[in-house]
Amino acid sequence: MNTLSIIISAVALLIGGAVGYFLRIAISLGQKGGVELEIKQKMIEAKEEAQKIISEANEKAEERLKELEDEEKRKEEELRRNEERLNKKDDVLLKKEEELTKETEKIKQKIEEVQKIKEEIEKKKADQEQKLEQIANLSKDEAKEVLIKQIEEKYEEDFLIRMQKLENTATEKLERRAKDILSTAVQRIANTGVSEMMATTVNIPSDDIKGKIIGKEGRNIKAFERAAGVEVIVDDTPGSIIISSFDPVRRQVARVALENLIIDGRIQPAKIEEMIQKAQEDINKIIKQKGEEAVYECGIFNLDPRVVAILGRLHFRTSYGQNVLSHSVEMAHIAGILAEELGADVAVAKAGALVHDIGKALTHEVQGTHVEIGIRILQKFGTDQRIIDAMKSHHDEFPYETIEAHIVQTADAISGGRPGARSDTAENYIKRLTELESLVTSFDGIDKAYAIAAGREVRVFVNPENISDIRSKELCREIAQKIENELKYPGEIKVVVIRENRIIDFAR
Repeated sequence: MNTLSIIISAVALLIGGAVGYFLRIAISLGQKGGVELEIKQKMIEAKEEAQKIISEANEKAEERLKELEDEEKRKEEELRRNEERLNKKDDVLLKKEEELTKETEKIKQKIEEVQKIKEEIEKKKADQEQKLEQIANLSKDEAKEVLIKQIEEKYEEDFLIRMQKLENTATEKLERRAKDILSTAVQRIANTGVSEMMATTVNIPSDDIKGKIIGKEGRNIKAFERAAGVEVIVDDTPGSIIISSFDPVRRQVARVALENLIIDGRIQPAKIEEMIQKAQEDINKIIKQKGEEAVYECGIFNLDPRVVAILGRLHFRTSYGQNVLSHSVEMAHIAGILAEELGADVAVAKAGALVHDIGKALTHEVQGTHVEIGIRILQKFGTDQRIIDAMKSHHDEFPYETIEAHIVQTADAISGGRPGARSDTAENYIKRLTELESLVTSFDGIDKAYAIAAGREVRVFVNPENISDIRSKELCREIAQKIENELKYPGEIKVVVIRENRIIDFAR
C-alpha cells in the first residue's frame, strides 16, 4: 500500500510537472504572439504617420513653389516696367543732348563774333592812341605820367582825405577785432605780481626772540645759515627778521623752518637741522602740489611727473616782480584762447606756454639761458617735440617753426605787458626810453621825438618843409617797423607823427 501510494504520488508528480511545463510553454507562446502583434500595429501606425508627413510636405512644397512662381512673375513685371522707364529716359536724354549740341554750336558762333568785334575795337583803339600821340607829341606812358602828376597836384588834399578815411576804417575794424580777442584773453588775469625779489621777511612776536635766534656767540644763526644756505639779517627793525638768498626755494625753506623754530621755542643747532629738514619736505610737497594744480587748471595731463615737479618750483620764482608760475598759467589760458581764435592746436599752445619758463627753476644750478635749460629738461623727460618747438622761440633765440610758437610769444608779451603785471627798475626804464627816442630821431627830417606813457607811445615832430603829408604816413610806418625789428619791449608802442605849419608875422 505504501509502495502503491509512493508510485501514485510519483506518477502524479510527473503528470503535474508535465502539465506545468506545457502550461509555461503555452503562456510563453501566447506572450510572444502578443508582442509580434503590437510591433506590427506600431509599424502600420508609423507607415501611416510617414505617409501623412510626406503628404503635408508635398502640399507645402507645392504652396512654396507657387509662391516662388508668383514672386518671379512679379519681379519680371517690375523689371519690364523699369526697362520701359529707362528707355523713355534714354529718349529724353538723347533729345536734350541734341539740344545742348545745337546750343553749344550757337555759343561758339557768338564767341567768334564777339572775338572779331573785340579785335576790331582793339585795332580802332590802337589807331586812336597813335593819332593822339601824333597830335600831342607824347607817348602813352608820358601822357599818363603827366596826367597823373597833374591830378596829384590838383587833388592831393582829396587823396589824403580819402586815404585817411580808408585807413581809419580799416584800422577801426582791425582794432575792434584785436580788442575782442585780447579782451577775451586778459579779462580773467588782472591780478598784480608778487613784490619779493631777493629777500623774505619773517614776522616775530617780540624782539627778545632775536637773541635766541642769534644764540651764544652767534652759534644758532651760523648753524641756521649753514644748514639752509641763506643769509639771515637781524637788524634793529622791530618785529621782523629778513632772510636773503638768490634761490627762492632755499629762501622759502628757511622761512618755514624759522617760523616753526619760533613756534617751538627750542632754538638750538640740533633742532635747527631737524626743522630745516622738515621744512624741505614740506616745501617739496608744496612744489609738487603747485605743479599739479597748475597743470590741472590748464587742462594739460600729458606731461611727465618730473616735469610737473620742476614746474612747481616756479611758484617760488619771480621775474620783474611777477610770479613765474602764475605768469605761466596766465600765458596758458591766453594761448588757449588765441589758438582757438586762430585755428591752431590748443593743447600744444597751452602746454608750450605753461612750460616756456621751466628753465628758470634751475638757472641757479645749470649753466645756459633759461630757454636752453628748459629745452634740455623737456627733451630729457620725453616731452612732445611740438611742445618744445612752441616754447623755444618766445625770446627769439630760435626761429619760429609753428603757429603755436608765435602764439606762445604773443601770450608772453600780453601777460608780461599788461598793467600791473611786472615792475621794472628805474635804470632799465630810463634806458629803454632813451633807446626808443634815439632810434626815432635817427630818421631824416625829424626835429624832435618824445617817449611818453611809460614808453607805450612815442610822439614825433617832423619838419614840414622837408616832409610832406604823404611822406609823413610813410615815415610813421617806417618808424614802427624799425622799432619792431630793433627793440625788445612788452606789449605795443604807439607811434604818432605830427606835422604842422606855423606862419608868424607882426603888426606894427
